[in-house]
Amino acid sequence: MKRIYKISALVILIIILFPVIRLTAGNEDRSGQAGASELLINPWARSSGWGGANSATVRGLESMYMNIAGTAFTKKTELIFARTSWLKGSGVNINNFGFSQKVGETGVFSFSVTSMTFGEIQRTTVDLPEGGAGSFSPNLMNIGISYAKAFSNSIYGGLTFKIISESISDATAQGVALDAGIQYVTGEKENIKFGIALKNVGPRMKFKGDGLSFRGFIPGNVNQFTVEQRSAEFELPSLINIGAAYDFHINNNNRLTAAGNFTSNSFTKDQYILGLEYGLKTYLMLRMGYCYEKGIDYKSTKGTTENSERTSVYTGPSAGFTVEIPLNKEKGSSFGLDYSYRASNPFQGTHSIGVRINL
Repeated sequence: MKRIYKISALVILIIILFPVIRLTAGNEDRSGQAGASELLINPWARSSGWGGANSATVRGLESMYMNIAGTAFTKKTELIFARTSWLKGSGVNINNFGFSQKVGETGVFSFSVTSMTFGEIQRTTVDLPEGGAGSFSPNLMNIGISYAKAFSNSIYGGLTFKIISESISDATAQGVALDAGIQYVTGEKENIKFGIALKNVGPRMKFKGDGLSFRGFIPGNVNQFTVEQRSAEFELPSLINIGAAYDFHINNNNRLTAAGNFTSNSFTKDQYILGLEYGLKTYLMLRMGYCYEKGIDYKSTKGTTENSERTSVYTGPSAGFTVEIPLNKEKGSSFGLDYSYRASNPFQGTHSIGVRINL
């Protein structure tokens, strides 16, 4: 009877989200029409090694990116510091901090801050097109606050409220967005997992500031006035993840997890992702993934281009590893080091490294 109740609850949740799934179906003709594209970058070092295949099996604080429901598995307290060298050679870096805390018997509160920096950029004007007017540093920042809950031994769900900020020296844009996700775990050893997550749903954003104004003359008036231009609004890059995973328990010490995910993007091509992770207890984990989208099999030789349909800088493959060191077995505390690499063309890929503390 309990199993029927759990399955029925999962089906009801999927039915509720189905209209949203249809509205956010992928449309490559709308590519480039959304803003706040930093919301599509996974800043965490552990989960990004899968390439995005782990929306059904992601656990702990890193679930705030793939599927917020996974934070409900936090046992006590978790802290993560991560740094990403995005498209190495571009000079763009992402700093990320997160904190999650179990509250009550089944609830988990989480908080994260992501900051994307671009270094110093020379300021140019009409009179100084080569620079010499100083420099400025753009900054993109996202703040996430979430709550997840275990509704039963099989069903987990959560919500995230995000504050989005984009700024340069004389123009800024702010917005808000919501993420929602559920995970379902079943099987004799809880080795079958399903997940669905809706991300980046919110109102349109627009830029404001002195950078959109100028001093000019109004016809029929000899005095100069400050004229402010209107900026166009832009939508958020909403998407939906639908994933599944299966754990192969080779023996008590060795595990192999196969995972798959379908990502339907509102403003770009849909993605099909597969991933594998090998785990030696909780001490060592090795993972790899491949993300496919239409035209990603771009190949070029000297002077020729076999396929010019690729619109993503990423070429598909990703890999990573985790080393977890127990600190106190009785309390379950541990220290972990995570690393991931995502292949790209051009640039020298995206490298992420993270430090994880479980208390």
